[in-house]
Amino acid sequence: MLDGKVAIVTGAGRGIGREHALALARAGAKVVVNDLGGSLAGDGSDHAPAEQVVEEIRSAGGEAVANGENAADFAGAERLVRQAVDGLGRLDILVNNAGILRDRMLVNMTEEEWDAVIAVHLKGHFAPTRHAAAYWREQSKAGETVRGRVINTSSPSGVFGNVGQANYGAAKGGIASLTLIAAQELARYGVTVNCLAPNARTRMTEETFGELSVPADGFDPLDPANIAPLVVALCADEAQDITGQCFFVYGGAINVLRPWDAGELISADERWDAGDLLDQIRSRFPEGAAPGGMIAMMAKAGGQSLQVG
Repeated sequence: MLDGKVAIVTGAGRGIGREHALALARAGAKVVVNDLGGSLAGDGSDHAPAEQVVEEIRSAGGEAVANGENAADFAGAERLVRQAVDGLGRLDILVNNAGILRDRMLVNMTEEEWDAVIAVHLKGHFAPTRHAAAYWREQSKAGETVRGRVINTSSPSGVFGNVGQANYGAAKGGIASLTLIAAQELARYGVTVNCLAPNARTRMTEETFGELSVPADGFDPLDPANIAPLVVALCADEAQDITGQCFFVYGGAINVLRPWDAGELISADERWDAGDLLDQIRSRFPEGAAPGGMIAMMAKAGGQSLQVG
């Protein structure tokens, strides 16, 4: 499906990103495997995970190169994009996946824990996307046919919420909004922008939910490889009209999520009295207006919920 394409996958050394890189390569794309190789909290660096994925791709007959840039560093992200263009001849696909985790209840969260997570996730999506978009704009203005693809990575925590992840969820919610706006802005250049809210067994989910068991036999709904087919599908030329969407993926279930909409209307022909308005709100939402939360949504969408310890 992707013969001749060149893809960048950030955070591709492990977990979901690794599966994306392998699937894109199997579909024919040349892949820049980006991974800083830091700890789950974002400390340190290690090029070994990216190099190992590159070797897997090459052993299977594909073409890949490793990249150890920090995707959240603006200049580093530019070098990442330039490596794809200069080293592999072009750039067609950008999969933003890199992230870290520093969970803490809001009342105990430090400024550094907030800043680090926002930077790696949100700026780590903005910076590569910005440089890739500039490249595609140049191609479009030069008269080239552009079929660019950006796949962002939100999270169930970002779209449904999850206790103890104010920093992570805020960043992931911001990524969903970034996806909507980037899709609107980049359509004129032939670029689609979509995002995933994946649910899978990774270092991050096991840090949050505890060790997640693997079924003894049969389909494993938490296998991170379950997310990759959607990435390949969205990157195909035939997906040119699919943009600005956020997909919640759990096993074989995929929900195309709705963005914020007008929702429940509470209307009057004049300015509300605060007491009357409170009565109206309480009558509309006798059990409160908050949604059921991430775990309930997972159970509804995938048929199996995670158990929080």
